[in-house]
Amino acid sequence: MSARLVRLVALAVLVMVTATACSRKKPPVARPTPPPPSAGAGGAGAPPAPPAPLPEPEPPVASVPAEPPISGSSMDYNARSLDELNRESPLQPVYYLYDAADVSGDTQGVLQKNAEILRQYPNWVVTIEGHCDERGTAEYNLTLGERRAQSARAYLVSLGIPADRLKTVSYGKEFPFDPGTTEEAFAKNRRAHFVVTSK
Repeated sequence: MSARLVRLVALAVLVMVTATACSRKKPPVARPTPPPPSAGAGGAGAPPAPPAPLPEPEPPVASVPAEPPISGSSMDYNARSLDELNRESPLQPVYYLYDAADVSGDTQGVLQKNAEILRQYPNWVVTIEGHCDERGTAEYNLTLGERRAQSARAYLVSLGIPADRLKTVSYGKEFPFDPGTTEEAFAKNRRAHFVVTSK
């Protein structure tokens, strides 16, 4: 019988512990703090009004910046068709000495200006045409025209213009700019000409 009594006492203690643990404690009640004494006479003044809420900032409007115009020009070249663009092209041709394809001092200056324009219009793809004067065989002039176009392309790539934006083609002596047979006409025909093929 004493074992039964011990069990009953243990059970009673367990019930009391469980009941005590499960009982909820009431959270403390927060009492409002008294308002600070006002600066008015005798503290009889009304409390100050709350500050006005700040206006919420408006989200920024996403806008695409306009491409800068070519220096010294107010034309928007991207608004033009490819035909109009190439007719009034901002890309200048470079000229070569007789039987030469090297990028000389004058040629470098023109190519540097063309590189600036190509940086302003990064979507343009350009074909560089190599041309020659009428002297020499057709085969020789095709090779020379290719060397001229390639040298202009290589210089532009060295200035940071991506190579995949620059194509080359040689026309040799097939499309002279000036059909004359004077040295002045020949000098105009020895050139690398730039044509915008896509934008």
